[in-house]
Amino acid sequence: MNRLNRFFHIDERGSTVGTELRGGVATFLTMAYILAANAGILTAAGVPLQPAIICTALAAGICCIAMGLLGNFPLALASGMGLNAFIAFTAAPAMGSWQAAMGLVVLDGLVISALVAAGLREAMLDAIPIELRHAMAAGIGLFVALIGCVNAGIVKSSGMLIPPVSPGSFNDPTVLVTLGGVVLTGVLLARKVPGAILIGIVVCGVVLHWTTGLNVTAEVEDSASETVTLFSWPSFTDMSQLIGQADVMTALQFKFLPLLLTLLIVDFFDTLGTVTAIGDQVNVKDAQNRVIGLRRILAVDSASAAIGGFFGVSSVTSYIESASGVSEGARTGLHSVVVGVLFLLCIFAAPLVALLPASATAPALIVVGFLMAESITKIDFTKPDIGIPAFVTLLLIPLTYSISHGIGYGLLTFVAMRIVTWRIREVHPLLYAAAVVFAVAFLWTE
Repeated sequence: MNRLNRFFHIDERGSTVGTELRGGVATFLTMAYILAANAGILTAAGVPLQPAIICTALAAGICCIAMGLLGNFPLALASGMGLNAFIAFTAAPAMGSWQAAMGLVVLDGLVISALVAAGLREAMLDAIPIELRHAMAAGIGLFVALIGCVNAGIVKSSGMLIPPVSPGSFNDPTVLVTLGGVVLTGVLLARKVPGAILIGIVVCGVVLHWTTGLNVTAEVEDSASETVTLFSWPSFTDMSQLIGQADVMTALQFKFLPLLLTLLIVDFFDTLGTVTAIGDQVNVKDAQNRVIGLRRILAVDSASAAIGGFFGVSSVTSYIESASGVSEGARTGLHSVVVGVLFLLCIFAAPLVALLPASATAPALIVVGFLMAESITKIDFTKPDIGIPAFVTLLLIPLTYSISHGIGYGLLTFVAMRIVTWRIREVHPLLYAAAVVFAVAFLWTE
């Protein structure tokens, strides 16, 4: 205990080993849903399900432990919601394969790592107005919720030009279970029940199995009529289907630069916001009011993005759910190590997670979308000069089914409005460059 205390400075930060352990468990419970949700989303791009579950747990475990040991900060990491949707529904279709999309993620991590090493990551924060950043977060939240609605059958393609979509049948058991799951998860969140989203996924999965006549037993039969145990030693053959498969060379093509730019923007600012928020709660700051060890924290987070791409599970990023552990009193990296160990243990439960129908995660996606959409409240819509670009961003991300298009159109609208009103100096040079890249890309590909 003394060694842990000295290494993590537990006493100095007003915590205890027991508090850090309890905080780690609390954080894990709030974000464990990502195992099923991330794998379910990535399968839309062709990523195999069970290997995706194993590698999601493995990448999260490694990165959490690295954050704890190197950053000594109570910040947990896993494959990012929204980022995985971008990979599955935007990058992979545009690039021709999920391997190329994962190559893009590796590049994203390497570029951000270079920016951190150069001390530029914090400076880049000024490039995009805060309202547009809030709009990006909210728009991605709406996109994630839309994916959940589509997976549940609540929203379907109409097969017509107008309207392009139509409502699903209320008589569909999946629709009813999903709506019930949203209510259940919402009530649990309101009552601050640890693991609310995870509980919602498990309950919906069990109900869906029951309504479809399937039973979860100690052993089940897969489509190949092979026995699948609920807990098993991870298959290195399965993991090899994802690990090291990232196609970086394809991702280096110039035509994919807008996709890389979008990934950089989303990953870049999301992390800064998360670190700032957790830093305010922990109150571990130096004389300049900066989070102690900020450079190391950002370095681990940046490297984690590349690790996520290498493991084939999208970008691994910092989770605001870490606030759950912090609220329990966690103040050090021991909290993150605990989260990482728990994720590693989940590797052995991959077959159990794989039993969950894809639609079982639909309520979780809708609720996560709601949580992300909270950023809408921080946008000042009384000012059209910023409100309209923000609205374009959050509207077009879900409606185009493309995060990059939504962000691109939003940035172009913002820059154009500033140029027309002769407020050119209010736009950061990097934003002009981004607008040009998006404009050229949109013209090139259409």
